[in-house]
Order: sequence, then C-alpha cells, then structure tokens
Amino acid sequence: MGFRYAEDGPVADLTIEAEGSTLEEAFQNAALAMFNAITPLEGIEEREERSIEAEGDDMGALLFNFLDELLYVNDVDLLVFSGIEVEIDGLRLRARCSGEPFDLERHRQGIAVKAVTFHQMRIEERGGGWSIRVVLDT
Repeated sequence: MGFRYAEDGPVADLTIEAEGSTLEEAFQNAALAMFNAITPLEGIEEREERSIEAEGDDMGALLFNFLDELLYVNDVDLLVFSGIEVEIDGLRLRARCSGEPFDLERHRQGIAVKAVTFHQMRIEERGGGWSIRVVLDT
C-alpha cells in the first residue's frame, strides 16, 4: 500500500501520509487510506461503481474537495470503496470508485471520520514521486 498513518499528527485526529509515483496515485492512496480507517479494505468487495468529480482553486483545495466528496458519499449512501482510479486534469479531478454498502454483519467497523481538514496538509513532489499528508477529524 502507498499509505501509512502518522503518529506525529494531532492527537484526536487521524493523520494520513500517502505516496505515489504520480499525483493521481498519491490522491488515490490518500482516499484508500481514509476508507481503510473506516473499514479494512480487504473486506470490501467491488460490487458497485460510482463516479466522483471534484475541483479546487489549488491542489490542496482539490484534495480537500475530493476526500470531502468521498466522505459525503460514505455518510449519505453508506458506501465504502476499495478500488479507486483517479484522473487529474489541472485543478479538476475525476475518480472511478468501486465498493459496496457498509454491512455491519460482513464488515469490521473502524473509526468514524467526521471531516477532512486543511490542518498540516502537504502535497509535495519528491524524487520522481508525490507525497501527501492530510489530517482527518475523527
């Protein structure tokens, strides 16, 4: 996996560090890290597809809006995703997401993610790849 949970972030929140060889892969891994925290990815079957679109005034706003839209879909439709493919064109993003509705009898319940934040957000190009840090309010 191209993500980990940092221990040096705010105490009551979840800090994600995601990497990718492309910016799209780093965004994808940040989203997968968020869903893995909600319920472990290995228990999510890719039964349904959903298209997600987001845009932003800068890369930070694009990441925030993307993750916020995914969190909205999770909150409203109770969908959890284990497959996410991201395409970025400038400051616009389109993602194909696959997963299924959360089922308490089949899925392990993780943490409740309340919101995406801009606190300590970082998107950097490093040594031929990309690194993202984002804090989720839990």
